[in-house]
Amino acid sequence: MTTIYPILATLAAYLLGSLSFAVIVSRAMGLSDPRTFGSKNPGATNVLRSGSKPAAIATLLLDGVKGWLPVALVGWYGAPYGLEEGTIALVGLAAFLGHLYPVFFKFVGGKGVATALGVLLGIHPILGLVAMLTWLLVAFIFRFSSLASLVATALAPVVYVLGSGGAWYSETPVLLSMCVMGALLFYRHRENIVRLLGGKESRLGKGKKPT
Repeated sequence: MTTIYPILATLAAYLLGSLSFAVIVSRAMGLSDPRTFGSKNPGATNVLRSGSKPAAIATLLLDGVKGWLPVALVGWYGAPYGLEEGTIALVGLAAFLGHLYPVFFKFVGGKGVATALGVLLGIHPILGLVAMLTWLLVAFIFRFSSLASLVATALAPVVYVLGSGGAWYSETPVLLSMCVMGALLFYRHRENIVRLLGGKESRLGKGKKPT
């Protein structure tokens, strides 16, 4: 089986991930560029600081979909083309890297939380659901988006390994891909971690609108 299909699938996933929907949605709705205010991070949380909840929700959903879609498509239709667990791992990681380092936006992207959640949902619905519920629970209790993201990311490989009935936990390439995403997500949140430890991290709902 030719190796061109995994390469094309991985490239397509990266290009899809490179669509920075925080910027695209903000431009379409006439809002300020999220890279110019707040945390300057092109993600849903910073778009929310613009004061537009619809824009933040649209960004969140679209960033999630671009992580979920390539993984789901390979899972559904890839087998006849030799696209199996290894390619699932590659396309998920490629979509995530596209969000972090988007070729269409000078390789300056977001932190990847929504896209990572989308990838997890594509790997297995239960895995994605547990990650999302973990994020919501931590965010609701502590009101820190960054803390919620870090906890959900740290727990995801554990949940994967302990997966229900052992039916979907043992694919090494997928697990490695998840660990790499987790390490990169922690790296992108390094400043948030410092602020959390210093008690200076901003809580959800406390952001100011851009001027």
